[in-house]
Amino acid sequence: MFDFIAVNRLHESRGWSIIIRVENSTGKEVFPWKPIKFPPAQMCPEKDKWAIQDLFATDDDWRAALAKAKEFIPRITAFRGRLAESGAALLSFFRLDDEISLAFDALVHYAQRRSDEDTRVAAYQEMVSQVTRFAVEIQSAAAFETPELLAISDEDMNRLYAEAPELELYRLNIDRIRRRREHVLSDKEEAILAAAGEMAASPDDIYSMLNDADLKFPDAVDKDGNKHPVTHGTFIPLMQSYDRVLRKSAFDSLYSVYGQFRNTSAATLSAQLKQLLFFANVRKYPSTLDAALDGNEVPTEIYRNLIDAVHRSFAPMYRYVALRKKLLGVDELHMYDLYVPVVDGVEMKFTFEEAKEIALKALAPLGEDYLNLLREGFANGWIDVYENEGKRSGAYSAGARVHPYVLLNFKGTLDDVFTLVHEMGHSIHSYLSNKTQPTAYQDYVIFVAEVASTCNEALLMEYLLSVTTDKKERAYLINHFLEQFRGTLYRQTMFAEFELAANEMTQRGEGTTAEALCAMYKKLNEQYFGPEMNVDEEISLEWARIPHFYYDYYVYQYATGYAAAIALSRRILREGEPAVKDYLGFLSGGCSADPITLLRGAGVDMASPKPVEDATKLFDEMISEMERF
Repeated sequence: MFDFIAVNRLHESRGWSIIIRVENSTGKEVFPWKPIKFPPAQMCPEKDKWAIQDLFATDDDWRAALAKAKEFIPRITAFRGRLAESGAALLSFFRLDDEISLAFDALVHYAQRRSDEDTRVAAYQEMVSQVTRFAVEIQSAAAFETPELLAISDEDMNRLYAEAPELELYRLNIDRIRRRREHVLSDKEEAILAAAGEMAASPDDIYSMLNDADLKFPDAVDKDGNKHPVTHGTFIPLMQSYDRVLRKSAFDSLYSVYGQFRNTSAATLSAQLKQLLFFANVRKYPSTLDAALDGNEVPTEIYRNLIDAVHRSFAPMYRYVALRKKLLGVDELHMYDLYVPVVDGVEMKFTFEEAKEIALKALAPLGEDYLNLLREGFANGWIDVYENEGKRSGAYSAGARVHPYVLLNFKGTLDDVFTLVHEMGHSIHSYLSNKTQPTAYQDYVIFVAEVASTCNEALLMEYLLSVTTDKKERAYLINHFLEQFRGTLYRQTMFAEFELAANEMTQRGEGTTAEALCAMYKKLNEQYFGPEMNVDEEISLEWARIPHFYYDYYVYQYATGYAAAIALSRRILREGEPAVKDYLGFLSGGCSADPITLLRGAGVDMASPKPVEDATKLFDEMISEMERF
């Protein structure tokens, strides 16, 4: 039955693109930050808001549609025990599945987009709650689907296809369920596992409460003795300060608190690892890695090959660390020196109209059909542009069937231009998959989700470098690229290696104590950053502040997606129309094949180390140029 998460598909911007830095006219940061008053949403021009009315004209229309959707429940339960009855019955069931997906797509997107327009409105919060509760009811009503499909013999399944030839449309979906037969238990056992789901989520819940609600950090102090609050939101901006005394103070502040709770953090992460191992064992997977990657049809070799390829590409990373040390002019490079810009005094500001024009020029290599979709999105209510009172922070693309919805909080920075092309990459991926694929295959898996967005960013960087004549501005852009590369390919792979090692320790029965986790994490930092980096003892605690370690082997996809995107952008620029045709085919593919096959069709083989190796060669080339400034 339909996937509520897929229906509500959201692609969030990476953290770097939504960090706010406040500067004065000299380019130096101004602390502390002062709250900015933003206008209410109703004061924003219609052209700068998304067309929510394309989903429902009014809130009352939404409520009427939700009430009508209640009729789905008896229609679903009428199929209980009947999926093997005839080809016609099974075909009708899958067509009902499509009908529900389309209905819920509009319901979910309207409620959540309304809520994000103004997070203070209780009525919209309640609408989100209502549609979420109803989604759970639908899923519960359809719980018989997987057991019944698995109970059908191959011989009977072939008979059903013969009885209803139109059922062939759903063969891939059916095969995806049936291929996991050995990992699905009896009805009673599955019911027990489902009942344990809330308990299994406890480590993540506990971590979130500890990390987001309970931990408080001492103020940091700058070179003049002024105090600055340290929070999760201010930490990276503080790390970007040109005041090294302030950076070190903020670094010490954050990790002194994580040090106090190191044993609690280790016990919480250990509980997460143990519950993953429990479910992997019960479902008869050889490891937690196999269990996590199976759902997206990604071979475990992809994960391990990524780590191996990055290990073979440490040399460029070590060169970058040495270059950063040189450009900052420090005797020792510390972990709190990683985020401060090495090129200062450059301020690049853009209006939204300028940002759109830049996007159109930068993405011109993707062809006129792609550009026409960009223009469609810019002109016809895909984007809610500016920050206003109560609006959700950050940026995302939500791939609704009617058309994508993009939330921005545009302030005119270079990062905001990158965020625009990033989210429009997601949006056009969603749009093409939705328009090209049948309902059953429109939602692409998370493994490929960041490819289109990052490919757009790579093309934007190529364009900006090609038109920039100012030497210092070019250095600023290259530094932006190098930091993005370091933070995505190398850092996320290091996270992936840590997560795999911690899971393997648990599988071997070794204790994942704070001491063991810190020792392993510090060793990884020493490996990844090399001899020119002074790996401060405090960084051994960084694992305790990374929420992604509760996402079950999620982070590696940032790195693989980045490598794939770099390879695709280079091929598009090198080969032109043939590469564009293959790329648009990939964007139109939804989940009509496994993600490795879809990417292979676009000219990138993620089963090979080549995309990662080629990406690190580009990184190395850009370092060489930066060294000449």
